[in-house]
Amino acid sequence: MGQLDTSDRSLGKALEAALGWWAEAGVEMAFVDAPQDWLAAEAPAPATKAAPALPPTEKRPPRVSAQAAEAGPIAEDRSVWPQKLEDFGAWWLSEPSLAPRGAKRLAPVGRHGARLMVLVPMPAEDDSEALLSGRCGKLLDAMLSAMGIDPGDVYRASALPARIALPDWAGLGSAGLGDVLKRHVALAAPQHMLVFGRADISALLGHGSAHNAHHLRALNHETGTVMAGFEYDLETLLAKPSWKAGVWQRWLDGAAADVAAA
Repeated sequence: MGQLDTSDRSLGKALEAALGWWAEAGVEMAFVDAPQDWLAAEAPAPATKAAPALPPTEKRPPRVSAQAAEAGPIAEDRSVWPQKLEDFGAWWLSEPSLAPRGAKRLAPVGRHGARLMVLVPMPAEDDSEALLSGRCGKLLDAMLSAMGIDPGDVYRASALPARIALPDWAGLGSAGLGDVLKRHVALAAPQHMLVFGRADISALLGHGSAHNAHHLRALNHETGTVMAGFEYDLETLLAKPSWKAGVWQRWLDGAAADVAAA
């Protein structure tokens, strides 16, 4: 049998020729090796079990509140601002404009005229019992011990009464929170200050560039000026322990002698 020359045929004609060859051979149906029952009823699909219902999600209050997109005036009526430190705590915890509604507030801790006032931007996430009662507070206690300062001689305060997400410190300062801080410092009347979170507090007080906070040596308040050291926030020092050496050196170079003499 000679070789079929299909070079001048299209693919369709070649397939038609092949099928015709099988038809002439008597093949009219396609066959498979495995037998099939064409008359059998279609088997029902196996039943599937319904997925178990998910338990109801427990609603928990947010641990961090959100700042309003545009902060309104903060404590606008200055006639009701506290005039004595013993009245400040209750006002700090109740003045509506100081923190978002429902946010957990923490009061400052300490006495008037303390040897040292420690200021942080806002409560830490794990401050559950009191301000600086969590990991940041433990770091602060260790630092105070190394500095030779009795914790009872320290007034602990925050620029915000509650923790909020990504505060706009410059905006809060323009809204009046910076003036509230100045009133707070004037009422507390500390002998010296140590500020943790220098970039945030600098922006709050309207000092412009965060770089300027590194060179600040005092804090002006309503009735005068108090010598102050400005450092990284405590949460940053927990995350970067090597930075504590710089804090310690700046303390020795600057405030240590003044506080020791107080």
